[in-house]
Amino acid sequence: MLSSEKYVDRLFAPDADLARAEEGIRAAGMPDISIASGFGRLLTLLVRMSGAREILEIGALGGYSGICLARGLGDSGRLTSLELRQDYADVAYAHMSAAGLANRVTYRVGDARDSLAELASEGKRFDFFFIDADKEGYPDYLEWALTLANPGAVITADNTLLHGRVCDPSKEGPSVTAMRSFNERLMSDPRLDGTILPAYDGLAVAMVKG
Repeated sequence: MLSSEKYVDRLFAPDADLARAEEGIRAAGMPDISIASGFGRLLTLLVRMSGAREILEIGALGGYSGICLARGLGDSGRLTSLELRQDYADVAYAHMSAAGLANRVTYRVGDARDSLAELASEGKRFDFFFIDADKEGYPDYLEWALTLANPGAVITADNTLLHGRVCDPSKEGPSVTAMRSFNERLMSDPRLDGTILPAYDGLAVAMVKG
């Protein structure tokens, strides 16, 4: 029997741009850890419905999520994507270019915390955030998102269930501990209204109160 996720995925026609990105990621020997296709479609919808004009992505990998995010932007919208590695950013940019979205994205390469501090010092503010980077950094990235957010901004984050490890009391370790902290903070911070969608590997969705 098909899982509910696979059933829904089969309702959609193949997507040439995203398939190209998946193939390019594998060809480059990069980890096959892009956001699930169902959540990728959701990101596009959330960006479009929120009317976001400035998006901050923390963790570019090979550009799969970047394509999904940029597709939701209007013609004047911009995606700023933070990536630790130059070679990954180059792959991501190639896939964004092939999808016709190169004019909507700017990459900043280096440690995300340094890039986030630079953005804050430059007075940058964003309407939409997508976090999909090192899991131990999620609590810090959430705080930075709140610092850089416009009122009403949407904050999303992938892999919040860590393949069930965060739900298992017997599982410990830095990533699990950090993700539990992130999830609890997302639900309890008075500046946020949020939830976690438990499909695939868990997607956090929150809105910054105005």
